[in-house]
Amino acid sequence: MESDVKKWLKEDGEIFLKSIGVEAGQVILDYGCGAGHYTIPAAKIVGREGKVYAIDRDDDTLDRLMWTAESEGLTNIVPIETSEESKIDLEDDSVDVALLYDVLHFLDIDERRKLYRMVHRILKTGALLSVYPKHHKLDEPLWKFSDMRLEDIIKEIEIANFYLDGKDHKRLIHDDNYDSGYILSFTKKE
Repeated sequence: MESDVKKWLKEDGEIFLKSIGVEAGQVILDYGCGAGHYTIPAAKIVGREGKVYAIDRDDDTLDRLMWTAESEGLTNIVPIETSEESKIDLEDDSVDVALLYDVLHFLDIDERRKLYRMVHRILKTGALLSVYPKHHKLDEPLWKFSDMRLEDIIKEIEIANFYLDGKDHKRLIHDDNYDSGYILSFTKKE
């Protein structure tokens, strides 16, 4: 039987990302990209005309991601190692889609607010902020989200100058296995 990750990278990841609005030619930010479970399918969708910025704190993880990208023939991924201070060195209004998947629970409230400001700055007008807020109070509570409900997370992001456009329950990959969870779609306020 094919592993979940292989099946995801081969087909399901692209189907999922297209369903949330990722399109050919776009510029994508995958913040906290890890092994690239979303980076690789995003790079396939956006094609040669697009670009995917893969940001992570772990150099070894980024190296593995780039090895996978090379084996897939993908040349449109830009790896960015970031320090503990979570800085995003991209131009203002330069990104079409920002993915914050299974990463926010690692950050305290001040770090999250800083991240939201940086994402707001780099997103184009009408751009998509897609959030997978794993590990909140009602979904395997962990770390900084253990006392937060999904509605609290939505409110926190809305306060950071984003509109909630949708909340969809979807099947996706989490920690190398299929799971289901809520995907939150936001656009930035001006």
